[in-house]
Amino acid sequence: MNEVKDGHLTQAEGATQLTLSERWVREMVRRLRKGGDGVVVHGLRGKRSNRRTAKKDSERAVKIYQAEYADFGPTLTAEYLAEQHKITVSKETLRKWLMEAGAWKAKQRQVKQVHVWRPRRSCRGELVQWDTSIHDWLEGRSPEPVKLIAMIDDASSELFARFVAEDSTVEHMKVLKKYLEQNGRPMAFYTDKAGLFRVNPRRLGYGEETSQEGETQIGRALRELGIELIHAHSPQAKGRVERCFGTLQDRLVKALRKAGVKTLAESNRYLEKVFLPMWKKRFGREAASEVDAHRGLGDRQELDSILSHVETRRVANDYTISWSGKHYQIPKDNIRPGLRSATIRVEIRLGGTIYGRVGETTIPLKVCVRQTPAPPAPSSQTARKDHNQGGKSSWMKNFKLAASRPVGKAGQPTSGPNMTPPVLR
Repeated sequence: MNEVKDGHLTQAEGATQLTLSERWVREMVRRLRKGGDGVVVHGLRGKRSNRRTAKKDSERAVKIYQAEYADFGPTLTAEYLAEQHKITVSKETLRKWLMEAGAWKAKQRQVKQVHVWRPRRSCRGELVQWDTSIHDWLEGRSPEPVKLIAMIDDASSELFARFVAEDSTVEHMKVLKKYLEQNGRPMAFYTDKAGLFRVNPRRLGYGEETSQEGETQIGRALRELGIELIHAHSPQAKGRVERCFGTLQDRLVKALRKAGVKTLAESNRYLEKVFLPMWKKRFGREAASEVDAHRGLGDRQELDSILSHVETRRVANDYTISWSGKHYQIPKDNIRPGLRSATIRVEIRLGGTIYGRVGETTIPLKVCVRQTPAPPAPSSQTARKDHNQGGKSSWMKNFKLAASRPVGKAGQPTSGPNMTPPVLR
């Protein structure tokens, strides 16, 4: 500025070096001639900011935090203050207020294991991460256990989730059905190696691992739907859904508490109507491509048939099949040549009904009620004499061992002119 003031540099050259406008350089030169070198220092340095929040507002925000949001973080608290109490403040300003009041203590950052960064998929529906979180979501307010099944899109972070009572194949298929009906078929699902998704190999002696072929019911259903199933080798590989659960276990738990949710049905209602729209607005992002990779459901892809427990059974000679100790009859109208001893597909639907696939036709199966034969009526003929009454044989009755002949004379005649009659005792 002194070089410009002394005329060694033009105002345009000085503006270029200082990355300022020529107008501001002219103003600074005028101030420099009037007040000296100190004019380059900002006039508000060391003074109170004109945009500083009033002290009463900061004290009120801290009191509200201590009374209602003591276990909340600054980011979430700032959102609740703006929505519920009409106090608009940035998360960093609120963090500073809480630290000055001793209500919040900053956590020391730790060096964690570094994993290779993987870019997001470009299209919505190209890859969806799928996992379950077992957590005390209702903080003991519900007598029944509550678990969360979540599916998050890799490209847009769009979340689809439902609360369930148990982490089972049936519950996962119910959630999968709702996802498919709402969005269509994604290109691939990314899951862990849980037994619901993968038949894991068994380990034998000496630490040797053997491959065990086969697929789970979920794996079969995804194959029939034309959806690729990818298994992650570590939790970090599916880090998007893992980080999602970390956020949900903080935000969703507190939101359910504030809403007074106590049952499984209320949890799903709040999740669908309130929380998931808020998640999309707060954490959702635009995918790199406008193309939606979800595919529609074809005519041959019947969800009720695919999303069921499927096994094969052999048809008996009376056109029945056996399942769980019961016999099920194939209707007479659906019997065709060659069905005896044939193998058919049996489907146990999510509603509990049982269907069989005969050719291209799916038919309901009904339980056979077999009648127990009645006991035979008593005969009018004279009953046969029981020669074994009391459980003992009577064939040796009146037999005297001492009066019998010696074994050596068993073949000789018992009477004659020179025979002495035996003495009976």
